[in-house]
Amino acid sequence: MPHHITLEPITQDNFEVFMDMELPEPQRDLLASNAYSIAQAKFYPDYIPRAIYCDGQPAGFLLYDRQADDMPGNYGIYRFMVDYAQQSKGIGRRAMELVLAEIRAQSDATRITICYHTRNERAKAFYESFGFREIGIDDSGEMVAEIRLG
Repeated sequence: MPHHITLEPITQDNFEVFMDMELPEPQRDLLASNAYSIAQAKFYPDYIPRAIYCDGQPAGFLLYDRQADDMPGNYGIYRFMVDYAQQSKGIGRRAMELVLAEIRAQSDATRITICYHTRNERAKAFYESFGFREIGIDDSGEMVAEIRLG
């Protein structure tokens, strides 16, 4: 039976469960913590945090910026994670479809970027399957991939 995946706001009522959600040890150095991301979203108004729910239960977290590199219309997906116990169930694929649709629905969206470690082949293949194309390495040594809109 397919799972029902939704993206919901991070609120006073749910933020603690997402702050405590961690990746397994081998994946931890690949992504900033959810707690750090939630704190960033509190202080940067263009950062949009989203809780990923599967069948009504917390399953992951993502964060995107409405003005990546201070450029209006340039949306950057900064964090994207599925709780370890929920991985390999198609939740991440559906959540990425939902966030891309949410961004594409914005009238000013012209570009969507995402970054990942150059050694993360799984992430590269995953993002390429949505149409992201690698464009180069950023200042912190991560690969940047983009989708051009319009």
